Amino acid sequence: MTTDHKSKAIEALDKLYEFEQEPVSEGMLQPGRYFAASYAGEHVAGTEFVIGALFVSWGATAKDIFLGLLLGNLMAVLTWAFFCAPIAVQTRLTLYWYLRRIAGPVTTTIYNILNAILFCILAGCMITVSASAIRIPFGIPEQTNWYPSDVRFVLVVLVVGAVVVTLAILGFKRLAQFAEVCSPWMLLMFVIGAVVMLPMLADKVLGRPIANWHDFWEISNKSIWTGVQPDGGVPIGLWHIAAFAWICNLAMHMGLADMALLRYAKKASYGFYSAFGMFLGHYLAWVCAGVMGAAAAIVVGKSISNMDAGGVAWQALGFAGIIAVILAGWTTSNPTLYRAGLAFQAITPGWPRWLVTMITGIITTIIACFPFVFTKLLNFVGLYGLLLMPVGIIVFVEHWIFPKIGLARYWAARKNLMLNWPALASWFIAVAVALFLERTGRLHLFFLFIPTSILTAVLYILFSAFAGAREQLPELAEQHVGSRTAAAIPPIIRPVDIKTWVWGIIAAITLIICTILSIWVYLSPPDAYERNFLTFKSLLMWPTILYFISATAWAIRHEK
Repeated sequence: MTTDHKSKAIEALDKLYEFEQEPVSEGMLQPGRYFAASYAGEHVAGTEFVIGALFVSWGATAKDIFLGLLLGNLMAVLTWAFFCAPIAVQTRLTLYWYLRRIAGPVTTTIYNILNAILFCILAGCMITVSASAIRIPFGIPEQTNWYPSDVRFVLVVLVVGAVVVTLAILGFKRLAQFAEVCSPWMLLMFVIGAVVMLPMLADKVLGRPIANWHDFWEISNKSIWTGVQPDGGVPIGLWHIAAFAWICNLAMHMGLADMALLRYAKKASYGFYSAFGMFLGHYLAWVCAGVMGAAAAIVVGKSISNMDAGGVAWQALGFAGIIAVILAGWTTSNPTLYRAGLAFQAITPGWPRWLVTMITGIITTIIACFPFVFTKLLNFVGLYGLLLMPVGIIVFVEHWIFPKIGLARYWAARKNLMLNWPALASWFIAVAVALFLERTGRLHLFFLFIPTSILTAVLYILFSAFAGAREQLPELAEQHVGSRTAAAIPPIIRPVDIKTWVWGIIAAITLIICTILSIWVYLSPPDAYERNFLTFKSLLMWPTILYFISATAWAIRHEK
């Protein structure tokens, strides 16, 4: 490759501008469907196989699952809509840059480093999940230890990581478009996977097909969510389930990390689009994953805790299940890596975002080779949310509460302070108290966010008032490091495109075919179920291939 070609490639990458250090311009705001697709794509993920199965192994009851997930996911959606989205839309900044105005460069740098590292670990977990599916055709054993046991698994991770990094470099819009194509099919795979596996559980529990809702409820309590842990431990209850559903994305909504996505929203109500992720992914997909996991464990004759996402999907959906886990891992790791890149970019503002994201992706891919997060996912999710959430509380308090109680917003920046010690002290003290409560057994990890958020808010108000937030200070001039802006895009009157409609109809028909195949298996008589189930798994690949061809063609033509 010549130097001229290299410079052109770098120049093209530099044009992938994501408003890293200044507000998103009005002309670059995105439509609601992108946020619906982004949330659905990110939260209908390969890790749903893991989490849905863990609820089974943790001894939850069916009542705990259905009611607890309803309450917890509702609270998560409301937190996105009323806590995160309004600040994102008002500022049009990432948290990583807005925090600099509130907490000063020192605190912001500490936060961004910690935040980026934790997001790298989480994105690495998603890459590991995708690799757990690709391993199956190559005969690579399940990776349930913290370290890789097969060099071929490492090679698979490197390939998956390269794809994920490339998509993250392309930016928010491309991530949303990718999720827009994948999300409908991925969600359907969770649903039909549960549908075709239910007759197997019915035969085990009832000795006959399911006849009504009462039969399903009996199967759920006796064979899926039994209320008993396999190892005899204390089972989790309804409030544990509800709390986990709320805190599963604590860093994103209450911790305000999703300002990186919602700053592109036309209005704050777009925060309600998170419901597509919570109720399709963290409700429906978790329930369906529990059904598939319980049935898959019966098929292979091992404990559900010793199966990975790829193994569960393979038993339920065959090769289509492998594709589902791969894509589910990608659509979650892409935006997570995108956030991590923005966090590191805020520390190195002189570096282009694509370069920072690429370096971040290399680190993430190396982490993904060691499946330690995959094996401890629920505890990691609770811990990383707890560590990052207090910073979101500090930003929320200064943005909304300070003006109402007579304290100066951006007081640290207006005093030209490098370090906002009240922010750093409030954050560290609150986390230290939370970890003390958890380590001494006084409060479960899933419930720590409530006292931690209250303590952070109270401490920050008191410390800031003492440190100078009550003083009369000069107004803060608007300053942004970046100087580039994107020209506003004039409204476009789109002519009716018959080919776009045709591709869209074909994509919809393929999804209907997948659904019909699953119903056919579900309604099979007992003596034909196994034969029809195997036929279903072999046929499912064909409408799947046709779906991605037609849906991709639709997305390309629709964008043009």
